Amino acid sequence: MDLLPQFGNLLYTVVAFVVALSIIVAVHEFGHYIVGRWSGIKAEVFSLGFGPKLLSRVDKHGTRWQIAAIPLGGYVKFLGDANAASAGADEEEMAQLSDAERRHTMHGAPLWARAATVVAGPVFNFILSIAIISGLTMWSGQATDTPDIDTIVALPQGAVGLQHGDKIVAVNGIKISDYAALNSAIDQMPAGPTVPYTVERAGKTLDVTGPQLFPARFAGIAPNSAAYDAGLQGGDVITAIDGTPIWRFADLQDAVKAGDGAPMVLSIWRSENGGAPKVFDVTLVPRRTDIPNGKGGFETRLLIGATGSYMFTPMTVAVGPVDALTGAVKSTYGIVAQSVSGIKAMIAQQISSCNLSGALRIAETSAAAAKSGPLEFIWFIAVLSTAVGFLNLFPIPVLDGGHLMFHAYEALAGKPPSEWLMNVFMSVGLALVATLMLFGLWNDITC
Repeated sequence: MDLLPQFGNLLYTVVAFVVALSIIVAVHEFGHYIVGRWSGIKAEVFSLGFGPKLLSRVDKHGTRWQIAAIPLGGYVKFLGDANAASAGADEEEMAQLSDAERRHTMHGAPLWARAATVVAGPVFNFILSIAIISGLTMWSGQATDTPDIDTIVALPQGAVGLQHGDKIVAVNGIKISDYAALNSAIDQMPAGPTVPYTVERAGKTLDVTGPQLFPARFAGIAPNSAAYDAGLQGGDVITAIDGTPIWRFADLQDAVKAGDGAPMVLSIWRSENGGAPKVFDVTLVPRRTDIPNGKGGFETRLLIGATGSYMFTPMTVAVGPVDALTGAVKSTYGIVAQSVSGIKAMIAQQISSCNLSGALRIAETSAAAAKSGPLEFIWFIAVLSTAVGFLNLFPIPVLDGGHLMFHAYEALAGKPPSEWLMNVFMSVGLALVATLMLFGLWNDITC
């Protein structure tokens, strides 16, 4: 019976990973397919997965759409391709084609058509990320300019004197005009479960008592972190560390820093829907983690892998499509920029190579995101889609970036590389990709 929960977790991890990967791969390969079709290149097979086909149909354009047995990727095989990677031509098939028919192959089409078809895969990954992030932004809205309370989060002390619709104008005597002022006030809060607030309510100004502005509560848990491995969840409230009561998230941060990596006993208060709150202790060990420092570099800090938040969820206003799209483009660019910065830092040995994840850790992260809720899982798909698009642009043969490198050579030299040279590069590229995957898997197991 002890094996059943483990099997259930494994199955959940596999399903979450396959769902996320299938969506991303489908969009990536559809980019190749549709731009190829628009460019006059005929697709013979569009496959989601590898190996024996499970389901298939042929559309009016003569393309066979199929779902294969091994759901770990996908491909588009164009007319005249020797294999699914479009790495070489099927010379026997190409010899039987007329000049007009050769135009509809990846090897007989103009350079611009081939390059556009190749780059479309990563571009569609970026488009998926931008679409998801902008959609989530319009769905959730953005906080009002002033700190207006929608709901108070679940805490042991409750909402005390605060209510829905209150506008915070002062905390502990500090005037608050916007969220910048509210953020500045966080570090000036006295210890204790409650602090004094001044609010505007129904046209009146009132002095009331409310929970800590930034309480010792987890807003979110990072996958593969000490807090995640200890079974902690978003919404958990830390009431004490090693028996010492705390009320502010800053108290937790100070304790983690002062502990210098020693085990910590956290006393947890967890709100249960429709039932009495659950109170329990967990022991965890903070981990040294490389995180962006906000200046384009990284710093190593002891973390348990949890984020905090205000004691309230803010009222929101709708975000228009233009603003949502602009923000999504910036977010997607930020993911790529951070990835580039991380790669440079690993190469320069400024941060640990353990930051390079393999398939196992990505699968665990996808499962953790799915368990956190549908919005978190959708956001994870957006981030992973950006990563996949960026990775495919690396100038490594067998990846899209490698094909673009060959196309750039052809544009400059006036002819494609020789078949012998292509085969050598493809072999080297395949070896590099396999090495990278094995290194990531090794990190997943040992780090």
